Amino acid sequence: MLLVIDAGNTNIVGGIFKNGRLVETLRIRTVPGKTEDEYGVVVKAILEDRGIAVSEVNRVILSSVVPMLTTAMEKMARHLFGVEPVVLGPAVYGKLPITVVAAHEIGSDLVADAVAAWTRFGGACLVVDFGTALTFTAVDSRGAIIGVSIAPGLGTAAGSLSSATAQLPAVPLEAPASAMGRNTVEAIQAGVVLGYTGLVEYLVGRIRTELGGAKVIATGGLCRVLSGLTDVFDAIDPDLTICGLAEMEHYLY
Repeated sequence: MLLVIDAGNTNIVGGIFKNGRLVETLRIRTVPGKTEDEYGVVVKAILEDRGIAVSEVNRVILSSVVPMLTTAMEKMARHLFGVEPVVLGPAVYGKLPITVVAAHEIGSDLVADAVAAWTRFGGACLVVDFGTALTFTAVDSRGAIIGVSIAPGLGTAAGSLSSATAQLPAVPLEAPASAMGRNTVEAIQAGVVLGYTGLVEYLVGRIRTELGGAKVIATGGLCRVLSGLTDVFDAIDPDLTICGLAEMEHYLY
């Protein structure tokens, strides 16, 4: 079995693939400073709870945008599964079916998104990833990542309001009935959720124009918050990043 790991700033998401099919997912909260042994205990417990023995995992592909986590995940893979993980980064980008620009700057999770979208659509495409950051990764008709746009994520934006102000609370990320909130919770929801809908629609429209047309796919933990509020997405797949990592098995092994 193949284990793919997408280690991000908020969560560590994993996927177990058997014969190319996603059979299980796992999600662990990112905790700075947690050791490889601590993560190993958690991963092993989750897999065994799902009926998967660690001995069944014989390949690991890792994407990490948190340097401290990269080392911990590598050591965990060696200790828990007895395999050398393939770490997604500039050293292996040349083996992929897409061209990566600014290889030492772009997040490896965005590269995984691009591979998954390119594999699915086979042409110009745009991935909107609703994570800690809201990212737009553009792939042209030749399979080259030609640019990325980055904004604060929905949760990040809403969280900054409650953490940086004395009287604004944390609120659930859902659409209010009106763009004019009748109380503080609705006012924040209108500004963040409906406001971000406009942000997404504008950037998607502009990027599509610059690409000369493109398929658009949404992913990330919060992608469904906006999915019912706009029609700019051709597809929605919360598992796109880990599926992109799994797709790389054909090129990296």
